Amino acid sequence: MKKITLVLADDHKVLREGLKALLQAEEDFEVLGEAGNGMEACRLVEHLKPDVLVLDLMMPDMNGLEVTRVAKKRSSGTHVVILSMYGSEGYVIEALRAGAQAYVLKESSSTELAQAIRAVASGHRYLSPPLSERAIDVYTQSTEKATLDPYETLTTREREVLHMAAQGYTNSEIAKQLFISQRTAEVHRTNMMRKLSLHSQTDLIRYALKREILPKETP
Repeated sequence: MKKITLVLADDHKVLREGLKALLQAEEDFEVLGEAGNGMEACRLVEHLKPDVLVLDLMMPDMNGLEVTRVAKKRSSGTHVVILSMYGSEGYVIEALRAGAQAYVLKESSSTELAQAIRAVASGHRYLSPPLSERAIDVYTQSTEKATLDPYETLTTREREVLHMAAQGYTNSEIAKQLFISQRTAEVHRTNMMRKLSLHSQTDLIRYALKREILPKETP
């Protein structure tokens, strides 16, 4: 029996190890590698070319949406299953736009996650109940006809800078995380701000919250 090969990416080690144990118990799954951050996940996908990447939506350096975009470019045959605690339609739509084939809520059972992995490995899409695939289809079709979203004009690097800047990283810290010079980080940040018509850090944070790049605070 040909096994479905997997790479797991979650910044919480205990959760990642638990997930690995559950999935390894399935006869048709083989976990090839684990990543604790987005950049490591991208490197593993490029090197190992797994059938499926199981990916946490929120991670420190690159969020799951950005990792999905990069991973799909580096290994077009890899399918992406997003794991998330956020069930809002906005997150689901952005995940599908980024190239994910499945969106599974963290409250779901291991059986459901296994079902999602098998579905995407077979070329199908999977959304956790109670997410409505029909509603997502309607929304996606309607937005395809709309004016190009300025976010879509950002390069991969500019998106990385946006996500990190929204989390409060300075240009110096961004440069270190992305292994680029501080001057290059500044240029990417300036270009990103110009394309999105943002004029201050406050504007950037408001944009990130509205776009749901950052989770909204709950009481």
